[in-house]
Amino acid sequence: MSTAAETRRRFTVARADARARLDRLLADHVPALSRSRLKNLIETGRVSIEDATITEPGYRVKPGQAVTLVIPPPVDETPQAQAIPLAVTYEDEHLIVVDKPAGLVVHPAPGNPDRTLVNALLAHCGESLSGIGGVRRPGIVHRLDKDTSGLMVAAKHDAAHRGLSEQFASRRLSRTYRAVVWGVPRPAQGRIEGAIGRDPRNRKRMAVRERGGKAAITHYRVVESLSTLWSLVECRLETGRTHQIRVHMAHRGHPLVGDALYGGARRRGLDERVRKTLAFCPRQALHAAALSFVHPVSGTELAFESPLPADIHALITAASAGDDISITKP
Repeated sequence: MSTAAETRRRFTVARADARARLDRLLADHVPALSRSRLKNLIETGRVSIEDATITEPGYRVKPGQAVTLVIPPPVDETPQAQAIPLAVTYEDEHLIVVDKPAGLVVHPAPGNPDRTLVNALLAHCGESLSGIGGVRRPGIVHRLDKDTSGLMVAAKHDAAHRGLSEQFASRRLSRTYRAVVWGVPRPAQGRIEGAIGRDPRNRKRMAVRERGGKAAITHYRVVESLSTLWSLVECRLETGRTHQIRVHMAHRGHPLVGDALYGGARRRGLDERVRKTLAFCPRQALHAAALSFVHPVSGTELAFESPLPADIHALITAASAGDDISITKP
């Protein structure tokens, strides 16, 4: 990894640039960087105006404003093998199925340059790991959020990667999740359909969009009502969009317990017992519990299951203690 320091570019908006879009203004001042790179820097909080962070590329600037752009140091595009323990569920010369723990990022990205699942796979599988997923995502066919645990499959060579990717695209690869959500969804099982795209009010979030999103379908069923306050649900993905289960369940009024991005408001006004229950699982209570697909080389049908991890199990046990858990009224 590079040890170079970050670069700061500062300039003042000229009168001639009044009402210009921020991304276009930066492109004029920093021609060495592409528009897409500048857009990413804006959206990841690397640009400030008058000491206020601006994350909207279309922000209209005003004459006299002081603009600061922070350009992070370059990183090695090729991930390095790192000996990180892996829970291997299945492995052969074509693919590997792992049970990812919560807290492990899948592939290198800004803010997480190493110590990822990719780094661990490179150490475990060696140079045979497929590169078709991109230089920084070798072998990766699908992703799980950093704080989501559970089953993932990775390809060891390009033919396996293509075969698995085709099953994802044709929806023949099945993924089932278990989640603890606020409230008890009604009806007890159903289908959530809503296109998902970037939230226009918060670029770090996804949202159900009437226009501009990608089609997304989630099937759910209530496995157990833990109390009047929360329940254990099972979700099966028909599509695979970023944060899909988290967005769809929040859209239906039942955000995942512990989800600070889509259900953070639920932490307000909680009584002490509820707070103690939440402490058992200080992340979104989401686990990829089952995965099935056809082996891309042998044609054999494979199916795997993963039990709930200790933190979600402890949360469920505490949440099932009784209906006397309540939300304190403001």
